[in-house]
Amino acid sequence: MSASVLSVTRALGSLSGLLQVASVLGLVLLLLKAAQLYLHRRWLLRAVQEFPSPPSHWLLGHMHEFQKGQELQELQKRAEKYPCASPRWLWGSEVSLVVYDPDYMKVILGRSGECKPTWYGLLLLNGETWFQHLRRLTPAFHYDILKPYVGLMADSVQVMLDKWEELRSQNSSLEIFGHISLMTLDTLMKCAFSYQGNQQADRFSQSYLQAIWDLNNLVYSRMSNVFYWKDIIYKLTTEGRWNQRACQLAHQHTDRVIKLRKAQLQEEGNLEKVRSKRHLDFLDILLFAQMENGSSISDKDLRAEVDTFMFEGHDTTASGISWILYALATHTEHQQKCREEIQSLLGDGASITWDHLDQMPYTTMCIKEALRLYPPVLCVGRELSKPITFPDGRSLPKGFLVTLSFYALHHNPKVWPNPEGPESAVPGWGNCIGKQFAMNEMKVAVALTLLRFELAPDPFKVPVPTPRIVLMSKNGIHLHLRKLL
Repeated sequence: MSASVLSVTRALGSLSGLLQVASVLGLVLLLLKAAQLYLHRRWLLRAVQEFPSPPSHWLLGHMHEFQKGQELQELQKRAEKYPCASPRWLWGSEVSLVVYDPDYMKVILGRSGECKPTWYGLLLLNGETWFQHLRRLTPAFHYDILKPYVGLMADSVQVMLDKWEELRSQNSSLEIFGHISLMTLDTLMKCAFSYQGNQQADRFSQSYLQAIWDLNNLVYSRMSNVFYWKDIIYKLTTEGRWNQRACQLAHQHTDRVIKLRKAQLQEEGNLEKVRSKRHLDFLDILLFAQMENGSSISDKDLRAEVDTFMFEGHDTTASGISWILYALATHTEHQQKCREEIQSLLGDGASITWDHLDQMPYTTMCIKEALRLYPPVLCVGRELSKPITFPDGRSLPKGFLVTLSFYALHHNPKVWPNPEGPESAVPGWGNCIGKQFAMNEMKVAVALTLLRFELAPDPFKVPVPTPRIVLMSKNGIHLHLRKLL
């Protein structure tokens, strides 16, 4: 008995010793991590010492700007009070320089190989990889390709307007963002992905748009909660699992589109017929590149490009068109001038063509001004691969994060009003290759909508702009539609 008690005592003693060693090691690691965070914070403070900013909490930084739902208003205040740029502390040891000066932006955007984006895909790739993908895909947006797309755009818009005519009511307004998202997805699928059919009545498209809507909210929610930044933690949360399901739905839609087009190309005679076309569309360029030289574009690259263009090609345009129509609804005199310009061009229902798009200067100015006030893409993030010096002599070291805030730039009273127009403020590297496609679609949508309806805002449902992946409204965008005779 005494021997067994002695062995138990020794075992407990050994276990206690191991626990003590583990505790000491844990304490040492904790102290090392604390020292690392302290030194990193010191480095960040030195890096931004030339850039004043609003007061921040030592641990939570400026996260209160996210929590109050006043981020856009806070950005405007920054632009008014702090010249060119100001640091925004995301938490105690994480900071990004928010840039809202055009000259600062030119410096960053002009150094493509020295700034790493934080997302994967054509619109945000960097360096030689970006140029390789750009060279491959630029032919998909050649003028000869874009010209016949105008008719497809008009068809999709007319389907949406017919639906609005059925749904509109004399006493109630109509929420337009969801309908416009279906329309822009339908247009994109027909123009860039060789899809035949009506996406606006397709249940898979509606599931995809719901997934994109969820991801818009989830991404922003994750940015606002420092505890969600670590993947290992985020995946265990309810939002993390929701995010994973939404991503799966979005990928399933993309995979379905790729698989369908591959099958169509493999049908007898189709492959050579499509190959012989002078210009290929977006998806066909990628698929032929993979067929001819599989090593140049992997399945991962293919889906990343399709994912990126599928999202950016419809969601940013949907945001832009929705806010443009709202801006016109709240400025009836400009709405009427645009309508008169379009009526003089198209008459009482003539088909809109490529040649018409350059003959509506006043409408184009209104579109650009609305995009300035409500930019679909609010900001872009970059990590500096090399030190950078700005025109006023202030500088940042390698490895620093910068955020180009287009919203703050476009509402910066020191920059606007700009007589040269909205686009002149941010020229430079990284211009979207689908820009002309998107502008054409906006012109077609605005022109055909103003020919059919008179727009008025709903005074009881004023939209509240809110930052997501694209600019959205917390409560939707509601308009009254009056049918024109």
